[in-house]
Amino acid sequence: MNDPVYPKRLRASRAYLVLHGPRILGQKKRLEAAVERLPDAELPWEGKLDGPDPLRLLVIGDSTAAGTGAATQEEALPGSLARELHARTGRGVIWRAVGENGADTGQFLERHLTDALARPADLVFVSLGANDALHARSAGAFARDLRVLLETLSDRLPEARILMANLPIFVRFELLPEPLRSTLYRHSRNLERAAGRVVARDPRWMITDQVPPPYGPDFFASDRFHPSASGYADWARWAIDDAWDRGLSELVDAGRA
Repeated sequence: MNDPVYPKRLRASRAYLVLHGPRILGQKKRLEAAVERLPDAELPWEGKLDGPDPLRLLVIGDSTAAGTGAATQEEALPGSLARELHARTGRGVIWRAVGENGADTGQFLERHLTDALARPADLVFVSLGANDALHARSAGAFARDLRVLLETLSDRLPEARILMANLPIFVRFELLPEPLRSTLYRHSRNLERAAGRVVARDPRWMITDQVPPPYGPDFFASDRFHPSASGYADWARWAIDDAWDRGLSELVDAGRA
């Protein structure tokens, strides 16, 4: 992974959170009171793009899977990913989303795994970990839950590719004050490295390998925290670009087969 600020001593990231705990807790409470609360994307959380050999896309995770920051899921991450895949593969895309605003990886397992597994999928896009960082969960607990999630998905959907998004680059969130911003960023990178070790266990699993380019002026929604429709489109493009030559392009041949 490429770090924009190269944080040191990532393994001690949770200790940094504890060290700055009282000040960070105060900052978080003030932010929660001041930041605009955006709704999830309106229903339905599924759709399709016409074309041959439809690719079945499942997007799971937290508020970004729930489309927070966009009016509809077509404008949010699921629809944006579907358009990128449709353009690159020439296949139709049948997509759906399962997610919850504020959910960490363990909470997703408890509340939404059954729904996620309710239908077949060829590609599962996982957007989790941001709330694990925000809740100061340990890298060990996060990695344990992530491994259970990925193993269960692959057991039930053995032919599916799983692509996990990297965690938000919190150091770029101007909304966040210091030391919350850099401390949260350091911990999120520690969790991301733990995720990389989990993902390396199975060739069907991938994680975004490169830090995305700088966020554009229209990346954030009005709360300055979640992506806007434009931000989701940029994110989908980066994620598919990053994974394409590392194995995701096999979806083209899978459709022909």
